[in-house]
Amino acid sequence: MLHVFNNLSKQKEEFKPIEPGKVGMYVCGMTVYDYCHVGHARVLVVFDMIARYLRYSGYDVNYVRNITDIDDKIIKRANENNESFEDLTERFIQAMHEDSAALGVLPPDHEPKATTSMGQIIAMIQALIDNGYAYAADNGDVYYDVSKFEGYGKLSGKKTEDLRVGERVAVGEAKDDPLDFVLWKAAKPEEPSWQSPWGDGRPGWHIECSAMSTDCLGDHFDIHGGGLDLQFPHHENEIAQSEGATGCKFVNYWIHNGFVQIKEEKMSKSLGNFFTLREVLKEYAPEVMRYFILASHYRSPLNYSDQNLDSAKAALERFYTALRGVEAAEVTDAGDYELRFRKAMDDDFNTAEALAVLFDIANNLNKAKADNHHEQAALLAGQLIYLATVLGLLQDDADAFLKGGASVGSGLNDKEIEALIEQRAHAKKEKNWADADRIRDELQAQGVALEDGAGGTIWRRG
Repeated sequence: MLHVFNNLSKQKEEFKPIEPGKVGMYVCGMTVYDYCHVGHARVLVVFDMIARYLRYSGYDVNYVRNITDIDDKIIKRANENNESFEDLTERFIQAMHEDSAALGVLPPDHEPKATTSMGQIIAMIQALIDNGYAYAADNGDVYYDVSKFEGYGKLSGKKTEDLRVGERVAVGEAKDDPLDFVLWKAAKPEEPSWQSPWGDGRPGWHIECSAMSTDCLGDHFDIHGGGLDLQFPHHENEIAQSEGATGCKFVNYWIHNGFVQIKEEKMSKSLGNFFTLREVLKEYAPEVMRYFILASHYRSPLNYSDQNLDSAKAALERFYTALRGVEAAEVTDAGDYELRFRKAMDDDFNTAEALAVLFDIANNLNKAKADNHHEQAALLAGQLIYLATVLGLLQDDADAFLKGGASVGSGLNDKEIEALIEQRAHAKKEKNWADADRIRDELQAQGVALEDGAGGTIWRRG
């Protein structure tokens, strides 16, 4: 029985979907004005893993991940680049899709964009005004009246009286209370705008997600996810908006992944300590990054370092080395291994424990290979791949990964390595041990490891 940590109740709860056998899940996607960084990669991989596991568990999942393609940062970057915001966002949407695919992230079922959801956004703002939760200010802005929503703070645990201390209404704002937040921003010169009952303008960030999620999944759905940094104010404001507009509970389970940290400090663009995913993938294979993310529990801080990425690479090499040379049997269950795997994953998607089960299979696979138990090895290889697929891992050919996938940018190409191995074999045949050792050392210096066996020499990078 699946249990998830619900950030609304701050405890693990048995997962019970609203409609038996079906799950509606919304995850806050990227604001597309730059390339994905490692923090974005964690969100993409974590919720891809959750969607995969829910489907593996038999649920019909409707996974929605939005795109924020209009906001202050997008407008600022487009102006800096002297290009239209549409050209900017389209370029980075394509880049995000490329990065997601590299990480083995499956496309969501729906990927709404803010700019194509204006009708739903305007309708929700109007519903909030009609229900007494919002007001149009004299300057053309529309604000949410936080004082009218009794449950404000129930997700983050913050109290309005504490939040109000020291807050002031900024110059240029026309809101009644410092805690009120903007739903519609009046148009400014030279900025993109859309028509509305309150004048030309554009939506605030928070209302975009409320409108897109309820449009795709209905007023009440099962799971809302995103990074922990979105819990307040973004997700808190989503609850206030959605429940104020619809009059019903918004979401049953709130799931947040932990921060990515560098030297115990959150990785973020605002702090300037982030690495783009593309920078990292110049040095490490995409599956190494995926494994690195899944090796820690999704709610734990993820400490980014070359050392931890090297450990992830070594772990994947252990799996692929075990699979190398074995024709995996096709299986539809993994026996006791699968029971242990499911027990780990049913405990709030504990991927670290699930990977430990995969290592047990790999160890037994190595023993079967050493003992020449070919049928047992084929079965274990099939079971290993079957369960790893649930996590989106071990999707490469073992030989291809070990020869090239585990390391990016190595100095020697495959043909050059094969030629040197052939030279070494000739030197050994001629009993020229010095030359054979020299070639082995040369390959090792280039990050190529050799393994001599009865069938000849095989190699891998790393």
